[in-house]
Amino acid sequence: MRGQRELYLLLEQLSIQFDYYEHPPVATIADAELHWKNIGSGKCKNIFFRNHKGNRHYLVILEHRRQLDIRDLEKRLKQGKLTFGSDRRLKAYLGVEPGSVSPFGLINDMSHHVHVFIDEKLNEYEKLAFHPNVNTATLVIKKEDLIKFIRSLGNSWEFIKMYD
Repeated sequence: MRGQRELYLLLEQLSIQFDYYEHPPVATIADAELHWKNIGSGKCKNIFFRNHKGNRHYLVILEHRRQLDIRDLEKRLKQGKLTFGSDRRLKAYLGVEPGSVSPFGLINDMSHHVHVFIDEKLNEYEKLAFHPNVNTATLVIKKEDLIKFIRSLGNSWEFIKMYD
């Protein structure tokens, strides 16, 4: 299977079952939609941000068709201006390359630094799809198993209402 070996070991330890799909590299949602046709789950967009000081990092998970109002999120967080995390920060905190951002990358966040925001709209789905830290495969897990996974790692997280 494609992806980080440690991820699959942890999923097994946590008794998290998943469906596995291989596909060519997909760097954008538009690319991914071509290969998601037969995947029966909520599809997710994952965005990695940092605050203006660079001392706080966030992973935002939302339904793949939704647009994130970054200014609204900035106001609610009161962390100042948010910017996309650089490739270097992405590698340092989640251990992934651009185009492979996923909550599964939290396995590489040894200091539990990254805070996760999950769009409340994803509660409409029983299962959710994410890359296994590479953009050439997709794993589908139950929504409650996503929470179980994040909790097992010790990262802070919360559901928030996103606005289109």
